[in-house]
Amino acid sequence: MGAEHTKRRKGVLAELAGRKLDCLLVTHPANWYYLTGFTGESGALVISWDGATLVTDGRFTVQAKEETRGVKIELQQGSLYAAVGTFLRKKGMGKVGYDANHLTLAQWNALRKALGSKARGVEATGLVASLRMRKDAQELAVMRKAAILAGEVLEGVLKVVRPGVRESELGAEIEYQMKRRGASGASFETIVASGPRSALPHARPTAKKLRKNELVVLDLGAILGHYCSDMTRTVHVGRASKRVREWYRSVQEAQEAAVAAVQAGVTCGEVDAAAREVLKKNGLEKYFVHSTGHGLGLEVHEEPRVARGQTVRLEAGNVITIEPGVYVEGVGGIRIEDDVVVQAGRNEVLTRVKRDLIEL
Repeated sequence: MGAEHTKRRKGVLAELAGRKLDCLLVTHPANWYYLTGFTGESGALVISWDGATLVTDGRFTVQAKEETRGVKIELQQGSLYAAVGTFLRKKGMGKVGYDANHLTLAQWNALRKALGSKARGVEATGLVASLRMRKDAQELAVMRKAAILAGEVLEGVLKVVRPGVRESELGAEIEYQMKRRGASGASFETIVASGPRSALPHARPTAKKLRKNELVVLDLGAILGHYCSDMTRTVHVGRASKRVREWYRSVQEAQEAAVAAVQAGVTCGEVDAAAREVLKKNGLEKYFVHSTGHGLGLEVHEEPRVARGQTVRLEAGNVITIEPGVYVEGVGGIRIEDDVVVQAGRNEVLTRVKRDLIEL
């Protein structure tokens, strides 16, 4: 994997050249993992024309040497940002790029003080995030496995979805089965929401017991090889009413329309609009209260945002979720979510669990 990290760091250097920066300071763990393979949770990465240097403390120096290739390891002396600033000053860095999304004011003040008067910070927010949007073949191979794993867990847990089972029991079983199958953990806290609670898009599992004749939203994702999956299926305990069946059919059609719209060159806003148009036609648009999807990768929420009015155009290598939903207060909610890769001239759906209404 060292060759891939080297290639990615070259991508950063190309950005530095275009922005006339001397170096980029990387302070977000997912970003430094992407560029070096280092999995520690404390440190800061400096990428400059002299190479890459990881500043970290004694807890992680051995780990950093084992996990990285072509990266210098600098032992942190004192507080992290004072040490990074001192390192940059000694290297004579003038224009230091940084990501404002991953640097607090206190951290910046400590860094600025140590940098001295000859250097200045230049905001380069989103530089690494934009590179991470385009997954390479190795990343996609891992994400396929993460998506398949999540699907297998979901199909397995459907066997224990029945009246009397608590939401929290299902959530625990889902996350247990993920680890049994090799995941390092869940991409986010698993969502299990039943009955009227299923109308809350981000409801967390509670001690509520499932009852007959109610909807159950199951939203889960697994981390495998550092990459996330994210999928949702909605099932019905017992026979669904005609009204629920109509809602479900509308959400399913909206999801199909949005997935079909996913291709290189299309804006994220156009994909969102494809889902919204179907729900509008069926009089349900007002019950769709969130965006159609988001980027997926080392983190469960990445760029690009698949939302109303977004003008970013999809590119080959992007991985996004497509997850329209309908949420009716006091009754319940329905969401169907899959992970989709933008390929040249086509798209690929990674999650492979059937999307038809499941009645248990």
